[in-house]
Amino acid sequence: MSVLILGTAGAGYLYYEHLNSNIRGGSRAGGESGVKKATPNALGDTPLNILLIGSDSRADAKNVALGGGKDLRDSKPLADVQMLLHVSADRQNASIVSIPRDTIVPIPECKDGTTTYPATTSSPINETLARGGPGCTLTTWEKITGIYIDHWMMIDFAGVVAMADEVGGVPVCVKTGVHDKPTRMVKGGSGLKLPAGTTEVQGKQALQWLRTRHAFGSDQNRAKAQHMYLNGMVGKLQKQDAWSDTGQLMGLAETATKALQVSDELKSVKKLFDLSMQLKNVKMNRLTTATVPTAEWSQNRNKVVMIESAADKMWSMLRDDIAFDKNGKATGPKTGPTASAKPKAVAEDPGSLAVTVSNGTAGTGGAAVEGRAKDIAGALAGKGFTLAAATTEQQPREDTVVLYPKSGGDQGKANAVSVAKALGIPEAKVRADAKTEGITLVVGADWHEGSRYKAPAAKAGDLPEGADDKTTCMDIYSVYRWDGKS
Repeated sequence: MSVLILGTAGAGYLYYEHLNSNIRGGSRAGGESGVKKATPNALGDTPLNILLIGSDSRADAKNVALGGGKDLRDSKPLADVQMLLHVSADRQNASIVSIPRDTIVPIPECKDGTTTYPATTSSPINETLARGGPGCTLTTWEKITGIYIDHWMMIDFAGVVAMADEVGGVPVCVKTGVHDKPTRMVKGGSGLKLPAGTTEVQGKQALQWLRTRHAFGSDQNRAKAQHMYLNGMVGKLQKQDAWSDTGQLMGLAETATKALQVSDELKSVKKLFDLSMQLKNVKMNRLTTATVPTAEWSQNRNKVVMIESAADKMWSMLRDDIAFDKNGKATGPKTGPTASAKPKAVAEDPGSLAVTVSNGTAGTGGAAVEGRAKDIAGALAGKGFTLAAATTEQQPREDTVVLYPKSGGDQGKANAVSVAKALGIPEAKVRADAKTEGITLVVGADWHEGSRYKAPAAKAGDLPEGADDKTTCMDIYSVYRWDGKS
């Protein structure tokens, strides 16, 4: 977009600056998660992770007109929609994963300017936005998933309507007519009223579709409907070839820069354009939508918790860049060491290398395996690393890593790789770290037993039951079915 605009004569530069002035930004993170960016692949590329947030803010009169709640104008907004967009390192496949808004999760300490919000373990994930802004939502996701998130993008009610209108409507489908209205048993409702079949929703109707919950039966199904909407929008833009149509591109640019708020790293037209160029070539059959499976929370039937085994598998696949669809090959690290065609340095004698082993088996919320660091330090000693020693300081994380000082260069990496090879840890899990003073092996939640690392079994498309939610048409809960007449 910057090339197209700056290539025009006269007012081009002024218009470019006008678009830049539309964009609102904010800090990427609201706290410390300890999660590091993934190791680049052989071509130097890393996966791209963007957190998409839908805010229910009523601070603006337009949002009150669309979403009601005049008494909520002074209330802090909630993040009622949260989706992680993961684009593979090779940019060939992408996944969108939702966590339902009422899911109880551990929320870390977050800061918003001079205000500090203490950590909590009994609040729903949608409250993260009110506890430190979108940066806190991002930090919470990083703590839960162990995945480094590059950026966040946030939109409110008015922004949704504006974007739907700009693309000329978004196709959605219901199997029967639907009217999401108040009932005797359940108050509220989005007001959505559509006949059976496919409709291109825009304006207020688009917002009603995204906010509908009761007619779809649950928050899980609401996420499914939201994913249908996103798939419909992306598909329509690709069919319109919006990226090469100068007129439409400028219209989209004007609307999007006003509708979206983004993390500071994206706060310019050029950076947003560069981002869109990375996304536009992902084919629709390589875009998978999923929702983390949940179960009723024991303390409140109206709240849910993630099913730990299913969530852990999904996060592990994303961390290792394993495709959610079956149309491509797994691109994540393979079990066993990775051979380098031409080593840049030769590892020093194992007996001369000091290795600190830390217990990280607690992960993001589980219980640590007692004595795990000591056991692995003993295993290393048996392999000739006689200076290996366990530390009592725990470093909870989901995946096992071998860290070495960034200042160590090629020699530091070669030494760390020799530690990884001794225990069967993939070379992809060896990472340079600016804060590490020596070689540190963190035994993650993915390695609870045994003295030789075995990567969790996962293959492309191997999602847990109930996670893949792509659908062509939504079911409607019986109470909200509409005959198209009344």
